[in-house]
Amino acid sequence: MNFITLTDYLIFSTVLFGIGVAGVFINIKNIIVTLMSIELILLAVSTNFIAFSKYSNNVSGQIFVVFILTVAALEIAIGLTLLMLLFKNKNTISVG
Repeated sequence: MNFITLTDYLIFSTVLFGIGVAGVFINIKNIIVTLMSIELILLAVSTNFIAFSKYSNNVSGQIFVVFILTVAALEIAIGLTLLMLLFKNKNTISVG
């Protein structure tokens, strides 16, 4: 018995993607919120890949998610490094 349908996954992913896009456009000056919003966007894409992979009985979507998570981890590492350099040079984390 499967109570969660593909539509439920897609609605959840759409909500995550919308929150991520809104976070990127509303908080342009705060770099931490921008990085978190980009992570939400990547999570929404990963949710879509996993949902379609599950319902099509194909593991290629799950393999793509591993690569997306790797890119997300690298993005956070580089983003936090840039954040530390920004704070070191300007004594603030405000981008604007």
